[in-house]
Amino acid sequence: MEEQFIESLEEWRNELSEQHRIRLEKMTALQQEGIRPFGERYDQTHHAAEILNDFETYEGQEVSVAGRMMAKRGMGKASFAHLQDLTGQIQFYIRRDDVGEAAYDLFKSLDLGDILGIKGKVFKTRTGETSIHAESLTLLCKSLRPLPEKWHGLKDVETRYRQRHLDLIANPEVKEVFVTRSRIIQEIRNYLSSKGFLEVETPTLHSIPGGAAAKPFVTHHNALDLDLYMRIALELHLKRLIVGGLERVFELGRVFRNEGISTRHNPEFTLMELYQAYADYNDIMDLTEDLIRTVCLKVKGTAKFQYQGVEMDLESPWRRASMAELVKECTGADYYAWADDADALKAAAALGVNVADTATKGKVLVAIFEEKVEDTLIQPTFVTDHPIDDSPLAKRKEDDPSLTARFELFMTAREYGNAYSELNDPVDQRQRFMQQMDARAKGDEEAQMMDEDFVAALEQGLPPTGGLGIGIDRLVMLLTDAPSIRDVILFPTLRPQG
Repeated sequence: MEEQFIESLEEWRNELSEQHRIRLEKMTALQQEGIRPFGERYDQTHHAAEILNDFETYEGQEVSVAGRMMAKRGMGKASFAHLQDLTGQIQFYIRRDDVGEAAYDLFKSLDLGDILGIKGKVFKTRTGETSIHAESLTLLCKSLRPLPEKWHGLKDVETRYRQRHLDLIANPEVKEVFVTRSRIIQEIRNYLSSKGFLEVETPTLHSIPGGAAAKPFVTHHNALDLDLYMRIALELHLKRLIVGGLERVFELGRVFRNEGISTRHNPEFTLMELYQAYADYNDIMDLTEDLIRTVCLKVKGTAKFQYQGVEMDLESPWRRASMAELVKECTGADYYAWADDADALKAAAALGVNVADTATKGKVLVAIFEEKVEDTLIQPTFVTDHPIDDSPLAKRKEDDPSLTARFELFMTAREYGNAYSELNDPVDQRQRFMQQMDARAKGDEEAQMMDEDFVAALEQGLPPTGGLGIGIDRLVMLLTDAPSIRDVILFPTLRPQG
C-alpha cells in the first residue's frame, strides 16, 4: 500500500508544470531549513487602505500588515515589493541590514502569490509612494501554484467564474462587488429591523413546492423514503407565521428553481420575502420604494446613478400603473375592450404574440405585457393589478374580481420584486389550488400543487396581510453596475468541464 502511495505521488509530481514542481521543491527546502511554509496566526494591526488614506497619522508609526505578495523587484541588498490584502496593495521596502541575512535570503527565495506578514514603520519613498520600511518578515503561507499567466488581466469568463479565488486575486473590482453585496444585505436587515420586522428561518426542504410558478429540484429522504423538493419560494411558511401571530416577519434565503441559466437567471439564488399583517399591497409599495431607495443611499451615497450606461433615478416618486394600462399605452391593445377569450386571442395574433389556443384573457394580457412592455420599463415602475389567472396566491380586487391586488417592480427592463395583498380566503385559495392542479395535469410543470397544510392554516385565520419578494442578486447587479447575475454570485452554477 505504501509503495502504491509513493508511486501515485510521483505520477502526480510528473504531471505538474515546471513552475509548480519548482515551488514544491522550495517548500521542501524551507522545511529542511526549519522554516514552516504554512505558518500560524499573525497579529495584523492594519490594512493597506487605512495607511494609504491617512499617511499623516501613520507616518513613522509601526504597523503590521499581512497579505499576498503581488510584485517584487530587487536591488542587491535591498528590495521593494507589493503586498495585497482585502483593501488594496501597499509597497514595502526590505533591506538585509534591517531584517538580517536569514530573513532577507528568505525574502529573495519567495514567489509571487506567497502570503506574508510585514512589520515595520510607515514612510514615503523619494518618488512619494507611501510604503512600509520592513523590520521583520514572516512567511504565513507558501503558494504552491503560480498565479495564472497575465494574472493582472484575468478576463476569461469561464476561468473567472470557475476559479473565483483567482478572480478575486486578479481583479480588485470583483472583490469590491462582493463587499458591496454584503453591505446591501446588511442594510436591508437594518431597515427591516427598524420597521419592527423579525428575521426568521424556514425549511429549505419542502414536501410540496409552493409559493411560485417554477419547476423544483427533487431529492429523496432515505429514512422516510420520501421525495422532497428544494424550496422555490419562502412564502407559504412565512404566511403560517403571520397566522401564528408574528405580525411582521422576513427571511433572506437561498431558493432553487430548475430553470435555464442566463445573465438574469441562476438556478440557485437569494430571495428576500417579508409579510406584514394588517397591510395591503399599497402599503407594501410604499415600503418597497422606501427600502430600496434607503439601501441605495446607504451604499452608493446617491439615488441617481448609471447602470450599464443608462441614467437611473431612484429618487423621484416611482411610477405606478396597471398592467392593462401599460399594455394599452405600448400596443394599443385594450384589455377592457375584450369581450371574451376569443377577442383576446385575436389581439395577441394582431400583435404577433404567440399564445396557446386555450389561453384566457388574463394569460393573453400577461403574454403581451412580457413580450411588448417589459423591455420599455427602465425607470422604477410598479406594475399593478395582475390577472387572477397568473396570481394564485393574491387577493382579488373588489372592483374587478378578474384582477388581483398585486404588483411587480420593474427597472432596467427586469423584474426586481413581486408583491400582493395576500389571499386569506381559504375557500377561494382551495379553489385556485384546484385550478392549478388542473393546469398541472394538462402539462404545466410550473403550476402549483395542492397544499392542504397551508389551506388548513388559512382556515385558522390569516389577518389581512401584505407580502413582498425581492430578488437580492438582481438588486446587487443594479447597485454594482454588473451586467450578469454571475458577476454577483460568488459561485454561479456552471456546466461541468470536460
